[in-house]
Amino acid sequence: MGAKPRSLSGIKPTGTPHLGNYLGMIKPAILMQETHETFYFIADYHALTSLRDSEQLKENAYDLTAIFAAIGMDFENHAFFRQSDIPEVTELTWILSCITPKGLMERSHAFKDALSKEQEVNMGLFSYPILMACDILIYDSNYVPVGQDQRQHLEITRDLAVRFNLLFGEAFVVPEAIIQKDVATIPGLDGRKMSKSYGNVVPLLAPEKQFRKAIMKITTDSKTVEDSKDPETCNVFALYKCFSNKADQDALAERYRAGGMGYGEAKQLCFEALNSELKEPREIYQNIRQDRPKLDGILESGRDKARAIARQVTDRVREKVGL
Repeated sequence: MGAKPRSLSGIKPTGTPHLGNYLGMIKPAILMQETHETFYFIADYHALTSLRDSEQLKENAYDLTAIFAAIGMDFENHAFFRQSDIPEVTELTWILSCITPKGLMERSHAFKDALSKEQEVNMGLFSYPILMACDILIYDSNYVPVGQDQRQHLEITRDLAVRFNLLFGEAFVVPEAIIQKDVATIPGLDGRKMSKSYGNVVPLLAPEKQFRKAIMKITTDSKTVEDSKDPETCNVFALYKCFSNKADQDALAERYRAGGMGYGEAKQLCFEALNSELKEPREIYQNIRQDRPKLDGILESGRDKARAIARQVTDRVREKVGL
């Protein structure tokens, strides 16, 4: 371990990031740079379990790189890279597959969820947790931020690391979870959790007019301007709270309860609060998104940092197993 503990997170390039992604993963990831040596990767191998458009996969990866640059990623002191640029991860995946019980994969939440929904289960989906474990172990990661719903993946990773170490000798750092207990559910335009699968997202760094138009589509109840309204049940207010301070939240909540304010005005205030935080990143994003050489340079630099460690860990593992 260096001066700071190493933390690792991945994000799948399966679509344009939205406000839910920003508040749930991207913004916390940027803040974590202050306390950890961070490794962030674009999980394009994982995306192959469902994404079948090769050009879209490439463009999504560039989108994520430009977004992290716009939000404030420190590429010089931290690593941001494509999963597929590290060939050692697939080699390690095979080695760990050889010590992974089939029953462990059958208990995976992703596999069981796909079965319950009668979805196609390919071998990539079935063995998904092994690749995820290798993503973590191959960089000697000390910590992995996960929500409660992802805790099982980290537990599987720890199980496989301990199993390997017992069978062949110490080779892996056994990572610890950073459980994100207070991650709020970000409401989408229809009030359900913001998700691409629901088609209810607010694109993160869309042009300002498109961004405002999306905010104005948020579903509300049918109360009139004069009616008192409950801020705690309002989707507009729930989103506003994520981008405002306590004093501003209290002031707007008071206006809700007093009556005399329509939802159109509340949506405008919500837009202004969100736009205040995202306006500068949007401008940076729009400038860098078309600069393919710069984006390639960011990914290449991150690849070199990540691969240097991946090679060390893989060599250590190969020696332990006799390769």
